[in-house]
Amino acid sequence: MTADPGDERLVVAGVEVARYLVRPDLDPRHGPRPYLHPVRTRAGTPVTDALPADHLWHLGASLTVPDVAGANFWGGRTYVRGTGYTWRDDHGVIAHTGWRERAADRLDHDLDWRDADGRTLLREHRRLTAAPAGDDAWWLDLSATFTSATGADVHLGSPATNGRPGGAGYGGFFWRAVAGPEPRVCTVDAVGEEEVNGSAAPWLALSGTAPGGAAYTLVFSGLGPGDRWFVRTAMYPGVCVAYAFDRPAVVAADRPRRNRHRVLVVDGHLDRAEVAERMAAAA
Repeated sequence: MTADPGDERLVVAGVEVARYLVRPDLDPRHGPRPYLHPVRTRAGTPVTDALPADHLWHLGASLTVPDVAGANFWGGRTYVRGTGYTWRDDHGVIAHTGWRERAADRLDHDLDWRDADGRTLLREHRRLTAAPAGDDAWWLDLSATFTSATGADVHLGSPATNGRPGGAGYGGFFWRAVAGPEPRVCTVDAVGEEEVNGSAAPWLALSGTAPGGAAYTLVFSGLGPGDRWFVRTAMYPGVCVAYAFDRPAVVAADRPRRNRHRVLVVDGHLDRAEVAERMAAAA
């Protein structure tokens, strides 16, 4: 096992496109976990935000769930059925436990999902890769395999599954986009936050403008069985592959849960037809 500096980089064609904070020094209430920030386009435009004033526990691009067997790995207040959002001492930590591989274009490591008492609920094997996708774009690929560490099924939930109305089924692979004018969001057959939130389209595109005026497009894919898109554009810019959007999910005691998420990071604004063309070419 090699030494862990706590801060890694992903590089495409000699250019750093993402920084990966493996062991961030965070308030326990912010859901300490590894996260990618800043993520940039190939031209250098930042496309993630971290620790924003409106939600301090939004950390760039990360894997996190607000209810894992009752433990809050998302950060912030916990949604309690019949009560609403409440501050509780239930925040877990997603802890890096060892590297399998580190290179300029890939990072492969193991993690433990530990509750507030330090008990490991889940073990995860995570692999991140970065690859070029033409002169104006690159692919981020994140795969994660979860196994139960308790000897029993481990249930995953969200504020929605705990009683919150309004499609608040967040929790999974979450991307907090950079602040700027309200971005546009679409899928192959829907446009706008209201229509896209909760859908199960094969891809979702978010087009925005970063501070300074540079345009970008993020194209997400990789919904697993039962997953849904959670999207916010008006309140804040964010996209989540939601594991428990409207019903609890489970990591079975005897069967790993595997997820793979891909994001095409593009310089400039792509319209829906252009996104569809690129995704068809990638397929």
